[in-house]
Amino acid sequence: MDSFNYFNYFTEIEEYFWRKRGAHLLVSPLDWAIVETWQRAGIPLEAVLRGIDSAFESYHRSRRGVGRPLKSLAYCVDAVLDAAAEKQETSAGAGPEPKRAARQTEPFSREELRNFLRGNIEKMEQASQRLDSSDAELARRIGQARASIADLIPLLDSPGYLDLENLERRLSAAEEKLGAALLAAADENMIVKIHTDLDRQLAPYRRRMSAEQLGQLERQYTQKRLLERFGLPRLSLFYLS
Repeated sequence: MDSFNYFNYFTEIEEYFWRKRGAHLLVSPLDWAIVETWQRAGIPLEAVLRGIDSAFESYHRSRRGVGRPLKSLAYCVDAVLDAAAEKQETSAGAGPEPKRAARQTEPFSREELRNFLRGNIEKMEQASQRLDSSDAELARRIGQARASIADLIPLLDSPGYLDLENLERRLSAAEEKLGAALLAAADENMIVKIHTDLDRQLAPYRRRMSAEQLGQLERQYTQKRLLERFGLPRLSLFYLS
């Protein structure tokens, strides 16, 4: 994926799903977790959109155009994976693609990036202060993540082309460490509630997913809900737009 598609992966999928469904609705935490599993698996945007097309065609055929519109991206999981496998096979048979000239324009301005990082730093500082008296260890871990993000701001003032993929790797590493800290700090009732909510939403689609897919989805969904529960932001550039 080029830089624009790479960092607009979530929004392009969300908007495409809206258009296919014919209604503008809020994408659920489950849908966002599904998209994140596709992104982490390195599934190209083109394959995701092709899989969504295929899933909608199958859905409409099975209902002969009657009934409620498709509600969740969970129905698209198998079709997206099939489209990704097909694209990989096609690419393997076509030989290496010619290298493209490096993109000279950046998908985000330095000011957009600076505001995004500073906004996340402020939210982490607020969360750390709220937790300082009730969970000092978690407050300390959040403070460490905040410091890691603050250390990245000078990169935005460097001359020349900014390596956004390197910046994204650093942000993702900080978010993974933060997610581990939240999971360790969460009490049993909180985790049970999150898993119960996920099970309820997945009930119509569970038979369509493998154990590996369900495990990945559970991890992503749990992390997203824990960040929400503790008032913490997503750090990845995928959430900038």
